[in-house]
Amino acid sequence: MYNLLKGKKGIIFGALNDKSIAWKVAERAHEEGAKFVLTNTPVAMRLGEVEELAAKCDTIVIPADATNVKDIENLFQQSIAFLDGKIDFVLHSIGMSPNVRKKRSYDDLDYEYFHKTMDISAISFHKVMQVAKKMDVINEWGSVLALSYIAAQRTLFEYNDMADAKAALESIARSFGYIYGREKKVRVNTISQSPTRTTAGSGVKGIDGLIDFTERMSPLGNASADECANFCITLFSDLTKKVTMQNLFHDGGFSNMGMSQQAMLQYNKSFNELDHDKKTE
Repeated sequence: MYNLLKGKKGIIFGALNDKSIAWKVAERAHEEGAKFVLTNTPVAMRLGEVEELAAKCDTIVIPADATNVKDIENLFQQSIAFLDGKIDFVLHSIGMSPNVRKKRSYDDLDYEYFHKTMDISAISFHKVMQVAKKMDVINEWGSVLALSYIAAQRTLFEYNDMADAKAALESIARSFGYIYGREKKVRVNTISQSPTRTTAGSGVKGIDGLIDFTERMSPLGNASADECANFCITLFSDLTKKVTMQNLFHDGGFSNMGMSQQAMLQYNKSFNELDHDKKTE
């Protein structure tokens, strides 16, 4: 360990179980010397194992719905009291689409579900920062980070309205990042992570095929949840003090690829098998 976060304090949103990226980030932040509070919705806390993580990291869990401003205000107040001072980093690892869960296609969305997708997965990021700025709870040179996905820029089959939410999330990071940086020296970034088998990610239709495809396309292969946690730690540290308003791809190179050799071999193989089947009919 490098003590990259020694003396730093933070809040981590979204840890559910040991498949969660937020869970991995909490473990690494603890190893690097940070003190922090964990938070999730009361429902998620009942369904998950976050209390186990809190015990491991010598901290507490404060229930909060990130779409509820009063909950966020209470979270910050309790966190400052527990941590004995202002914070240095925030991780927003929150995303959920009722349309995806209910298997509604993008051209047949339930708009009430759509509003919930946007509020939970994107607007909550704005709410967290707006409350934090008004309450002045983040120290100068602090770091606010949210997890995104390349579907914000490119169409990916079955990612559905979550793509719109991720696009909004990244826009919020840029717009709020300018104001927060100019006025408070707080940096704001998003990480566009490889498809990852988190509890939420596993709910996306065709996730196994997508993970296989991106693995074949990426020169370095997919980035794991543990590797994403390492990247988050660097963005919380003082080593990245001038990095802000960025969407940072953490995907083994996938975002810059057109066609890889491995993917082309698999593509040709499937056509060879198809031609063979036609000849034997």
